[in-house]
Amino acid sequence: MLESLRNKKIMIVVAHPDDELLGLGATMNKLITEYNVSTHVVILGEGITSRSDQRDSESWKKELETHKKNIHAAKDCIGYQSVSIHDFPDNRFDDVNLLDIVKVIEKEKNEFKPSVIFTHHGGDLNIDHQRTFEAVITATRPMENEQVNTIITFETPSGTEWRASSDPRHFIPTLFFEVSEKNINAKIKGMESYEFEKRKYPHPRSPEALKIQAQRWGISVGKPFAEAFVVIRCIN
Repeated sequence: MLESLRNKKIMIVVAHPDDELLGLGATMNKLITEYNVSTHVVILGEGITSRSDQRDSESWKKELETHKKNIHAAKDCIGYQSVSIHDFPDNRFDDVNLLDIVKVIEKEKNEFKPSVIFTHHGGDLNIDHQRTFEAVITATRPMENEQVNTIITFETPSGTEWRASSDPRHFIPTLFFEVSEKNINAKIKGMESYEFEKRKYPHPRSPEALKIQAQRWGISVGKPFAEAFVVIRCIN
């Protein structure tokens, strides 16, 4: 699968700043540095204001500015080429018409013209992740002239694995990308750039936990490190 992505244009669509790293930071670093992939990241939500009882972007203005700077610092750690940052309300995507999110993704897709999209697992606990997945699937309906022929979803630590055990929509990977310790370190360094998102062990977003997760998936497929994905659609 990795070889089939060589020289491709890949778009990563995520709900929040840091999701692009949590989901496929190591894989993205490998694809860019070893497979000449051109990567555009679309971040739909601002990612902070749900920490208040009511959304008041003005009171979070300083933090939002810092958050945007952190996005670019993380981008440099991974090495991806471009990013678009949008302003949908954090953890309130269910208050937004799905069509509004779809329109943004369609616009980004039509401008960048990717053949591959990575996005959130549709069964995540986080409502923004769920809505992002739904919007991507809607924006890439397999019409006659649809240019996106591959859709792949990823897990988001501290969201995907916290889904209730009785829920049928669990993340069951069907695709694994072997990554190196160097790729993992790029992911960790990028995550540490996010001042408001990094956490201490044993939180799933801590440096130690991110490495352990890569080892866990690696062990499951006989490799030192790996990241796990689900193929939603692949047309060859």
